[in-house]
Amino acid sequence: MADPKEIIEVDGREVTLSNPDKLFWTDAGITKRDLFNYYHAVAEGAMVGVRNRPSVLKRFPGGAASEFFFQKRAPEHRPEWINTATVQYPSGRSADLVVIDSVATLLWTINLGCIDLNPWAVRFPDVDHPDELRIDLDPTPEATFTDVKNVALTVKDVLADFGMHGFPKTSGSRGIHINVRIEPLHEFGVIRRAALAVGREVERRVPELATTAWWKEQRHGVFIDYNQNARDRTVASVYSVRPTPDARASCPLEWDEVADVEPADLTLRTVPQRFAERGDPGKAIDDVVYSLDPLIARINEDEEKGVGDAPWPPNYAKQAGEPPRVQPSRARKRP
Repeated sequence: MADPKEIIEVDGREVTLSNPDKLFWTDAGITKRDLFNYYHAVAEGAMVGVRNRPSVLKRFPGGAASEFFFQKRAPEHRPEWINTATVQYPSGRSADLVVIDSVATLLWTINLGCIDLNPWAVRFPDVDHPDELRIDLDPTPEATFTDVKNVALTVKDVLADFGMHGFPKTSGSRGIHINVRIEPLHEFGVIRRAALAVGREVERRVPELATTAWWKEQRHGVFIDYNQNARDRTVASVYSVRPTPDARASCPLEWDEVADVEPADLTLRTVPQRFAERGDPGKAIDDVVYSLDPLIARINEDEEKGVGDAPWPPNYAKQAGEPPRVQPSRARKRP
């Protein structure tokens, strides 16, 4: 017997929903149709985060509790209206990624078993100059979500001092992300250093809560993951559902909500009603595009004081000015 499927018309295009009754969250009773309907309901907000962005397909063929895989190349068999962009990886290899440029394309990716959305920080056709600075607050195991919220509010103040306004959202897990729309003038390495500069200033202001230490053995509190701005790194985009047992969503917030937000309240089942009643707190992110010049000036000031780069992820080539890429505990053991 053929797999059951439904055809939904979206923006004048036919999108297939296969196996709509398949349980994607078995214990919660959430089906693939529920996931599809969620993204259809919040599509206007979700598109703010992914529109015209090359995206990695993070596919969960067996549902949220199953093994997932990252598909970095667009499927060979796809509708003719699915567009792609060629991106370059740190290894030097290239790939054609799906560009989510319509709600129909968004929902097509959901039918492939994508639960969350993972766009690059660039927009087609310019795939080498990010237009989004991403501040990723990743709590260490001993940190509380209250710590995360306090660090997020410090990030808000730091960005304001650099003349920028950030847009916060829950990560859908234990963290908070803050996105800033920037001029697409600089390559990935500059954006990464700008995120590091923000993180270091936050660290100076709340050293007991925040850290930019790359090595886990040196971290405490909330890690500000500046390397999420390196080429080919992605984070779950706005309104992404996460594969948590309760299907939490990465939900945009107003700044006055941050102090009291509880991630468990923002799920696949609750966010569509919130979206319908309150609209999208992140919809204005494209209204103002900020220059990185103030942060670049800070980077130069730090360099003059001897505060240079920080470690890159291990799959990147050694970078100019990067400190030794070795765990501090191992480095101490060397003669």
